[in-house]
Parts: sequence; C-alpha cells; structure tokens
Amino acid sequence: MTETTGSTATPESGNPEGAEDATSIDGAAEGNASESDKNLSRRERKRANRAGGGDGQKSGKRAKRGVFARAALYYRQIIAELRKVVWPTRSELMNYTSVVVVFVAVMIGLVATLDWGFAKASFWIFG
Repeated sequence: MTETTGSTATPESGNPEGAEDATSIDGAAEGNASESDKNLSRRERKRANRAGGGDGQKSGKRAKRGVFARAALYYRQIIAELRKVVWPTRSELMNYTSVVVVFVAVMIGLVATLDWGFAKASFWIFG
C-alpha cells in the first residue's frame, strides 16, 4: 500500500498551510502591534498578555465558536482525514482476512492442545 504524504492542516483546523504568512497578515490587520510584538513567539505573546492584565479569554475564531460549530468542525475534520486513507482493494482485503482467520485457527488449535495436555497431566498427577 502506498501512503500519501503532505500536510494534514486544513483551513478549519486553525493551522492552514502557509501559517507563517498568515501571522504577518494578522499582525498588520491588528494595527496596534508594535515591531517587538511581531518578533515574539506565540507563547511569549500569551505570557505578555497575561502579565499585562489580559483576562485570559481566548481571542479570534476560537472564542466565537459555539458547541454546535465545534462539533461540526470535528466531523468535517473526520471526513477530511477519512478521504486521505488509502483503502485496500477487494483482493487485498480478502487476502488479509484469510491470513487473520488462518492465524486465529492455528492459535485456537495450539491453545486447545496445550489445555488438553495440561488437563491430562493434572489428572494423572492429582488423580
């Protein structure tokens, strides 16, 4: 089976491809961010916001989404991930199924034989 490679980021996940460009656009849109704020990492900006009297609430799209919007986003992401799956063909599926069934049958036979042997041995020892 082949596996497709690529980014798993979707626009709904909040981390679209080219997120570096999006941060510079967001910084320019805010207008109140100074040059030093643009060079800070996300963690440092969050700490500075808390230290500066920020109320700790989430900002941006995360704060605006309700329960149903988050549930809808979750299911959209599930569908997007399932579309990326490389599904086996019918012949591959039959092959994998037969391998599993044969393996389970062999293990059943092995365990049954050991069980029967231990039962006979314990009956012989303890009478």
